[in-house]
Amino acid sequence: MALLVSDDTVEKLSYFFTEELLLAALDLIDRECVFKYITPWGRTHFQVQGSTEVYTVFPSLSNSPTVPSFCSCPAFSFAVLISNSHLMCKHVLATRLADRLGKCIERHATQDDLVSILSRQYSNL
Repeated sequence: MALLVSDDTVEKLSYFFTEELLLAALDLIDRECVFKYITPWGRTHFQVQGSTEVYTVFPSLSNSPTVPSFCSCPAFSFAVLISNSHLMCKHVLATRLADRLGKCIERHATQDDLVSILSRQYSNL
């Protein structure tokens, strides 16, 4: 899958994100690692296949003024929540970009599917 992001768009994004973070997010999209689960009632749930694990991503937390997004990866916890050195991790950025570019791998999910997905994700906690 060839990702069509203009040089102008990449330049604009580079004002907010490091080159390393931006390239990592674009690589996740290019490798088709961003999954968007859609329920029959219209809710969406995102997961990103990282290099070693699958991470749950909430790209828009409308009820949280201080943390507008969330990812279950360790980098998000450290770089975003603890050190406040980044706006988001590569998984959140990949999810937001892939969704806007129409590059998410969409899967329709029932309520039971979502329960299974989330229980697998959080069984290690």
